[in-house]
Amino acid sequence: MWWFQQGLCWLPAALVVWTAASFGLAYITAVVLNHVDPLLPYISDMGTMAPERCVFGIMLDVSSFLGMATVYVRYKQVGALTAEGSPSLSRLNRVGLVLGLISSLGMCVVANFQKTTLFSVHLVGAVLTFGVGALYILVQTLLSLRMQPHFHSKTVYLARLAIGVWTLCSIISMFVSSVIMYSTLAGVDVTHKLHWIPGEKGYTAHIISTVSEWSLAFSFFSFFLTYIRDFQKIKLRAVADLQSRHLYNGPHYHNQTPSETSPLLVGGR
Repeated sequence: MWWFQQGLCWLPAALVVWTAASFGLAYITAVVLNHVDPLLPYISDMGTMAPERCVFGIMLDVSSFLGMATVYVRYKQVGALTAEGSPSLSRLNRVGLVLGLISSLGMCVVANFQKTTLFSVHLVGAVLTFGVGALYILVQTLLSLRMQPHFHSKTVYLARLAIGVWTLCSIISMFVSSVIMYSTLAGVDVTHKLHWIPGEKGYTAHIISTVSEWSLAFSFFSFFLTYIRDFQKIKLRAVADLQSRHLYNGPHYHNQTPSETSPLLVGGR
């Protein structure tokens, strides 16, 4: 059996690979069409102009769905492992679920509201994706701390802790450099500025900001990759719990036989 056939480990792997592919495809298209500079543009800049913004939006919508699915499976796994644990652990797990779902939804907002069109909505989506996403990483790191050494090794906790620190440093660096860039370029419409000339005013702060954003994105990739080994040990299945032996609405149909037989009705008996 191949590694990706074990449990649900394909889910976080698909999330990372698909999201990275959406970045790569949008980057190549935007650079070839000269919509952005080849040297580390903002991730959002790659999804600003057509046609790359159309593909970028569709692919990130799929990433949002994969993110929600990954977050939910993680929630169910931790819940099953700690079913007899402390109530505080269960509450922390629920908080993680909510934060993860919000962060995944934020990715969908970022993809469909370009910064050159509705900057305020785009900014809210970015805060939800990266800001709330960082809180999700924090909660999962705390869960990993509480769950070792009974459910997994200390190495897993330390790896997630290191990625959490990486995420925090990237956020701080991106925030500080962005503030410096906007203050340096007061009066300039930075939101619509897609091309930068080396040596121009604010260029250094811009590069630091873009490097920090890419670093932040890769820290998220790295974190979800730590789920692969955990997800190899879990499977989810749907169970049909029939509340009735038929699909009619009224109780007076209980003793009536359907006039025609279909596979759906046969399966409900």
